[in-house]
Amino acid sequence: MARVTFLKRLITRWTVWEYMPWWVANIPVYSFWLWYALRSRHIFFFSNVNPAIPLGGAVGESKSDILRLLPDPIVPKWMLVLPGQSPEQVRTQLEKTGISFPLIAKPDVGERGFLVKKLSSPEELFAHLDRWQAPFILQEFLIHPFEASVLFHRFPGPEGRFSITSVCLKEFMSVRGDGRSNIRALMAADTRSAFQLKRFEKEFPEVLEAVPAAGETILLEPIGNHARGTKFLNGNGIIDEQMLAAFEPLCSRIHGVQYARFDLKYESLEGLRRGEFKTMELNGVLGEPAHVYDPTHGMWRAYRDLWRHWRLLFELHRAQKKQGFHPTPMSEALKIIKEYFAYKKRLGE
Repeated sequence: MARVTFLKRLITRWTVWEYMPWWVANIPVYSFWLWYALRSRHIFFFSNVNPAIPLGGAVGESKSDILRLLPDPIVPKWMLVLPGQSPEQVRTQLEKTGISFPLIAKPDVGERGFLVKKLSSPEELFAHLDRWQAPFILQEFLIHPFEASVLFHRFPGPEGRFSITSVCLKEFMSVRGDGRSNIRALMAADTRSAFQLKRFEKEFPEVLEAVPAAGETILLEPIGNHARGTKFLNGNGIIDEQMLAAFEPLCSRIHGVQYARFDLKYESLEGLRRGEFKTMELNGVLGEPAHVYDPTHGMWRAYRDLWRHWRLLFELHRAQKKQGFHPTPMSEALKIIKEYFAYKKRLGE
């Protein structure tokens, strides 16, 4: 079985849009930001779009605070664990909340799958919490078979326009057995999973030696994050009047949030169109239209769509300003950013 060579991975990393380092892929996006910042005369002009979330949800926002904003029917069971809580306190809280193993642990502040992990036992959980001294959300592991991201916006006022501008359907990373090769070899032969092999060697070395039966599909990553090998697919074709009618009343109940992206799980596309889903996270103003990472979408169409969304943020900013909502003062914004980077540095150390 042929391996994806280091050279091929290197070329792919720097030439294929969906695999580029995020800071390289976003170089044109910085110019979009700068253009609208100059027009609005505020570098953080977008911060008034979601006044219920500090800095609009651009950086350093608390996931638990956002979950509290959501309507109960679309929120899974979850709890917040603070550093210093004893295992007995955490166990009691888990029982009261009704969360069983496996569960998902994620830092209350973080992005791009940072320290998100599926944990299958109390021993794994307490080792994880002990290693990373930060507030963590523990969330029930949703057994819904499908995952998606849905980006919506609504203009202020009773007659404000509502729309869904991006649906991203997610395909979890997996390998298909041939009866001879182990998972390490199967991953090494596929470009997408080859990028994840080093992480698996560090975190799940025992998994790599298993030999799946011929035709057997092995799910490798249950967390639908692009940085973890999940394939993002353009699902904009499912947006219709039924979906808009189902999502609008739900989104109107999220007060102080005019632009956001649901990361959610669902049972079927028909159910999703009816607004039947559970929210894992709600991302604020920098929640990307994730459909742009579809391998068939292409770089130029991706930048076109990103430009449209930055223009939309600017329009929402102006509409919010007319309603009396002003961007976060510069000193306060810089304080939020400084605290966030200090937090990331502390965890990194």
